Amino acid sequence: MAKPPSSTDKRRKLRAILKRKRLTVMPGGFSPLYARLAQEVGFETFFMAGSQLSAFLYGVPDNGIIGLRDVADHARHLAARTDIPIMIDADTGYGNAVNVHFAVQEMVRSGVAALSLEDQEAPKKSSTLAGRRVISQEEQVGKLQAAVAARDELDPEFVICARCDALGAEGSNFDDALERCIAYVEQGGADFVWLNSVETRQQVKRACKEIPAPVLAIWGGEDTPPTEAEYEKLGLRIVLYPVFCATAGLQAAWELLNDVRKDGGTALHAWNGRANSSKWGRVPQAKLVGAARIRQIEDKYLPKKAQRDYTSTRGHRVDFSRTIQKKGRPS
Repeated sequence: MAKPPSSTDKRRKLRAILKRKRLTVMPGGFSPLYARLAQEVGFETFFMAGSQLSAFLYGVPDNGIIGLRDVADHARHLAARTDIPIMIDADTGYGNAVNVHFAVQEMVRSGVAALSLEDQEAPKKSSTLAGRRVISQEEQVGKLQAAVAARDELDPEFVICARCDALGAEGSNFDDALERCIAYVEQGGADFVWLNSVETRQQVKRACKEIPAPVLAIWGGEDTPPTEAEYEKLGLRIVLYPVFCATAGLQAAWELLNDVRKDGGTALHAWNGRANSSKWGRVPQAKLVGAARIRQIEDKYLPKKAQRDYTSTRGHRVDFSRTIQKKGRPS
């Protein structure tokens, strides 16, 4: 079995991705399993979204309710179960520059490759909702400087992303957002910039031209979003789709729950049939969680009498969409 990459290896991988002159797509969600699934499919990075962590683990809105310990502990699980770089949403750093110092060092210790620090006023608001305010440019620059210094004490390869939430916030505009992004790099020392809610292709082009660092963006315009080819031509380094893994699962669960409430177990039978016939196949969950590793460890380290009987025992069936013939009778 190949040796897994170290935390520093993954941080260097992310830095290499940012240096490339082509676009990278970064999916997002909240779960180690979703991150592992993204790796299995072939994505090179994954984003742990604070909004999804708030919603799926705690059932609360994205309003700065979760804190440093919640995020750092969960980040550790994503980093431990994947070989690809993980970027985490560290919100505002959970306070001022003092809080940022300790937050960054906890995230470095968690094993993830990067974090984003946004310039919102606390308590932060979801970037998908109204009511956002941003702190002064000067204060955010100081928070980023504190983040970089804290990072350098532990691992200079860890990546700091400055997230600008000025677009759509009170009393702000694109020129202000652009000025902030430039300052976050030149004065704050950020490795790259997340410009949130860009509204036009011209904004993307101008941002990528004028910001002296790689740019990540999320589309916020009324028009159809650019294609990946368009983003690349405009100069974007990363396009982030931060929540679709989690929200797709939520929608599927909502639909299936309603179907089962209406039709009972036959709805599960039908759902299993659709999953079996998917052009992508069934999700290889046992592979994703490393179930085979259990047998390997047992065989190598347990005494013979303590090893389990895998030949005459069986597991419980969960997929009844197919009838399996065994000794001439349906099982």
